[in-house]
Amino acid sequence: MPRWLPALLLATALPLPAATLPLQAAESKVTYGPELERFNYAYPVGHFSFESQGKHMHMAYIDVKPTKPNGRAVVLLHGKNFCAGTWEGTIAALSGAGYRVIAPDQIGFCKSTKPEHYQYSFEQLASNTHALLQKLKLNKFTLLGHSTGGMLASRYALMYPQQVEQLVLVNPIGLEDWRALGVPYRTPDQWYERELKTSADSIRKYEQATYYAGQWKPEYDKWVNMLAGLYNGSGHERVAWNSALQYDMIFTQPVVQDFARLQAPTLLLIGTQDNTAIGKDIAPPELRDKLGNYAELGKRTAQAIPHATLVEFDKLGHAPQIQDPQTFHAALLKGLADLPH
Repeated sequence: MPRWLPALLLATALPLPAATLPLQAAESKVTYGPELERFNYAYPVGHFSFESQGKHMHMAYIDVKPTKPNGRAVVLLHGKNFCAGTWEGTIAALSGAGYRVIAPDQIGFCKSTKPEHYQYSFEQLASNTHALLQKLKLNKFTLLGHSTGGMLASRYALMYPQQVEQLVLVNPIGLEDWRALGVPYRTPDQWYERELKTSADSIRKYEQATYYAGQWKPEYDKWVNMLAGLYNGSGHERVAWNSALQYDMIFTQPVVQDFARLQAPTLLLIGTQDNTAIGKDIAPPELRDKLGNYAELGKRTAQAIPHATLVEFDKLGHAPQIQDPQTFHAALLKGLADLPH
């Protein structure tokens, strides 16, 4: 039995609601459970049950049908430190414009199963997502991926090109191969030890520096505490272990070398103040400042992907859809209308 498994069996007392606690107390005490059991998304959540790698799994997902449908659908793929629920503003904008919107939580993330053992690959996550969409009888759609979800969306579009009529990549990571550039390798055990130290404070400091271009608004704390709540209380060790395996997947399975093979017309939405790069904290000093330069990486990627359109947000960081939703959603809706489909 893994040394951390008994912790999963311990019952935890329900905490006071975060709103009733001072900020620092809330950060240290709020727990949402290893599948965000006590964190509510803005939209109803469904669950897709299936078998994967010999284990029973369930994927949580949001499926919003518009009041006035335009006959099109968009599938939203979240990033490493995001969830289906963090798409709430984008879901509202898209469904309001007539699109059906599906947003899954990938296996190992957020409200979905955290396996005890799992071989993570972008191909496996794409296959899981494909199975969900087949169950929902969705055969043609626009695929939108943010951050790590951009790596997954790229891999999905390569595996199932007949389904993806448009591809949208929002500040995707993996626009450079960090391993090939000389970033040192961390083992899953090293990532695990790092992830065990995750807290609301560490999440906030990281996001301030990358996601929001040094800016901060009180409403961002909702998403900080959502992530921190995964790491608090019973199940936090399994959450940390799955996160470690996911970081290993991201680092060792680049997609940048395959961009030239993408067939779908592609919209790149890039906040140029982003500087996200996996392993930057342990990269040699002479390399560190060169990594994650999205002002340059966006342009390079637009040249590498056939049929690509680049839209840049010069004042925004890694999460433009949260930092400036009005500007982002205007660009997204225009891009979806302009791209062939």
